[in-house]
Amino acid sequence: MYVIIVGCGRVGAELAKILEKEGHNVVVVDKNPDSFKRLGSTFNGLTIVGNGFTLETLKEAGIEKADALCAVTNGDNTNIMTAQVAKKIFNVPKVIARIYDPQRADIYRSLGIYTVSGTVLFASLIRDKLIEPHFTGYLIETKELGVLEFNAHEEIVGKSVKEINLPGEFLVVTLIKKKTGTIIPTEETVIEKGDVLIAIVKTSSLKRIKSLYKLQ
Repeated sequence: MYVIIVGCGRVGAELAKILEKEGHNVVVVDKNPDSFKRLGSTFNGLTIVGNGFTLETLKEAGIEKADALCAVTNGDNTNIMTAQVAKKIFNVPKVIARIYDPQRADIYRSLGIYTVSGTVLFASLIRDKLIEPHFTGYLIETKELGVLEFNAHEEIVGKSVKEINLPGEFLVVTLIKKKTGTIIPTEETVIEKGDVLIAIVKTSSLKRIKSLYKLQ
């Protein structure tokens, strides 16, 4: 993919390094040239000094051929302006904007802009650790699904994944085994003592699942 990242703060720089290591073509835009130091000496992508919402800067970054643009500066207004320009003027297929104010999220989504709110994300993660230690986070913004991680107990050891899955409510997607490491199980995979299960759970069924599998 050809990806433009506007904003080279900690999030933007880390995202750029991850994508570049995966072999994607990455262009990073920031109005402060010193911010590019966060990318490190091994970064092989392109860096451009400028405001990410100006047409000249975006054209220099190659937005006409971009597959995606991520606006991750420290300002909501800048991120939204950049995202709107990318989406409405240049028709970039994938546009993501980072926002700090979660109350704006619905407005931006109505404009066809996908948003990620660190405020909501971190608040949800902290809440999970406080209230639901086995519940690791919401999978989708509507909070209908989440992830459960727990150790296999005596009552499920020896059973197959198919035997403990509950259609529409609970699905084991990963097993961490002491001998073989992390695997994606089949329905016939047998749960062994010492296994760690990672499962997708319907949030509305969380209380029932915790009771059924004795999760405190």
